[in-house]
Amino acid sequence: MICVALPGLAISTDQGQLTGHGLEGFYRAGRRVLSRCQVRVAGREPLAVQARMTSADRARFIGTLRVTPHGGPDPDIVVERTRSADGTELITLHSAAARPLRLPVEVALGTDLADLGAIASGTVGPELAASVHDCGLRWSCAAGASSVTADPPPADAIASAGLLRWDFDVPPGGTVRVELRVRLDGAGPVRAVGRAATGPLATAQATGDDPRVRALLAASVADLQALLVRDPAHPADTHLAAGAPWRCGLAPADALAAARMTLPLGTRLAVGTLRTLARTQITAPGPRCGMIPGPRRDAGAHLPPGCTGTEATLLFPVLLAEARRWGLPDHETEELLPAAERCLAWLRTTVGEGPYVSDPQPGGPVRCETQAHAHRAALLGADLLDACGRPGGDGLREWSRKLRATFRRDFWIDDPGGGRPAAARTPDGRPLPHLCATAVHLLDTGLLGGGAHAPGLLDRVQTEQLARLLGSPVMDSGWGLRGLGAKEVGYNPFGHRSGAVRVHETAIAVAGLAAAGYEKEGAALLRGVLTAAEAFGHRLPEMYAGEQRGDGTAPLPHPAACRPAATSAAAGVLLLNTLAGVRPDAPAGTVTLRPLRGAPLGEIGLTGLRVAGAPFSVRVSRLGLAMVEEAADGLQLGV
Repeated sequence: MICVALPGLAISTDQGQLTGHGLEGFYRAGRRVLSRCQVRVAGREPLAVQARMTSADRARFIGTLRVTPHGGPDPDIVVERTRSADGTELITLHSAAARPLRLPVEVALGTDLADLGAIASGTVGPELAASVHDCGLRWSCAAGASSVTADPPPADAIASAGLLRWDFDVPPGGTVRVELRVRLDGAGPVRAVGRAATGPLATAQATGDDPRVRALLAASVADLQALLVRDPAHPADTHLAAGAPWRCGLAPADALAAARMTLPLGTRLAVGTLRTLARTQITAPGPRCGMIPGPRRDAGAHLPPGCTGTEATLLFPVLLAEARRWGLPDHETEELLPAAERCLAWLRTTVGEGPYVSDPQPGGPVRCETQAHAHRAALLGADLLDACGRPGGDGLREWSRKLRATFRRDFWIDDPGGGRPAAARTPDGRPLPHLCATAVHLLDTGLLGGGAHAPGLLDRVQTEQLARLLGSPVMDSGWGLRGLGAKEVGYNPFGHRSGAVRVHETAIAVAGLAAAGYEKEGAALLRGVLTAAEAFGHRLPEMYAGEQRGDGTAPLPHPAACRPAATSAAAGVLLLNTLAGVRPDAPAGTVTLRPLRGAPLGEIGLTGLRVAGAPFSVRVSRLGLAMVEEAADGLQLGV
């Protein structure tokens, strides 16, 4: 159970006690400031009876005790613990005893001040020695120091045992409380960006016949708010951390992808993300000029690691172009346009006279999804340049036309089943025939003006065949889209890129299939993800096992998945917007609605979205008909 309010985390098991085992503890900026917090009342630990997340940053644990002699089987003390990612824990004792009680309460504390990487690799040392400090205890080492203070102050603080003690007189039916505050020396209190009144994300809500849509959107927005991070040097700019607990820093490709999927919640996250990454862009002359740097990422059993910097560089102009369609003001578009132009110039320089972008640079394989990213960047980038009166759009469109012609020839593998797109072409030109979920990016063509989507790399027949493959049991696990087809060599249901269900890619598939007119296949994937979300308490993890769904089964968690994760939380927004089919063109003053005609979840309503800088609400009936209920003044319904 991970409570998140970055830079704070609190990681617990459902037993409530923090024992110091595994990942348990309070964290601040990747360091474990408290690993052990064990409560004993009258010398005994409470019996855990319930644990639940009450919000993205808070968990509640209930335990019971029987302290009255000969009182029968019923507990007479309820111990409630509310644990927050900001480093606070409230311990409340409720008495149901018929007589006054004198209750000794002990809290055993300890920490190793280990960083998260050491904990993950199992290389942490023993607990540090404590010292009495203020109204609590303090620990220190070469890496820093942390402390716990208690309110009310303890009657005893025993440093050698790491123990705080109280003796409470509790009347019949009475209540007593202890509040613990965990702090990292030199750091102020955690002020979560998402809890600020001026946060960048609209708090949209969903209603409908299917109660899961309400819960999914609420959890998605809460998790996105919990993962928001400010740029320390530019506090007005916010972006999303990749996920907790493993990736609490900036991952450029993930941050851009998540900001793009959350455009229905407003453009402020997009502009903060773009500004932050524009400051990291390589501007020195050379082959990498214009790139947004990013680390390598595992690509599965059949391909070498890919460069997330390539993906981020191609996503940058796409996000700017689509944010403009959703209502990004002209002055902010103009501010970011030079960085987008450098990304597009890098693309043209990299391909040279050839049609393809190799990844990683130079001499790497030609990946299917990289060509999809490049094609989309060129078309949306050309549209953006034209709209802003900048040159270069015609050259990008001409290159895109050549890419489409060569891609349809070089990347399509004919077979008795109707064919499939190649996962990649090796540097010597051999196609890799493996059926991968990365092919869904061929359907994600990007939003142009008037609610139209850009053309894709596949022709109509190839698109139909890809839709059939994505909807087949080989790819559709019943919980979402496998990263690699179940019949492919190297398939592993737990493989990061070789079989596990990645929520982001499944959401991209649903949106792409819907846009291409293959609603049956898209709706099946949508229902599978919603069912999986229910099993995960509507907090979708980054990925989960691609085991086939069966009667009475549930999706298997992946032990290395972030939960929450920026892309999976943002995917919840994309999935619900796909149901409603909201396609804005704020510069033209129009919004087009293309809901799923079959209304696979019945009636659905989305309120509190943002289009053209104003609240936007839409409702889709059980017949698949959409109606705008709230919109900016002057915004017209497109055809």
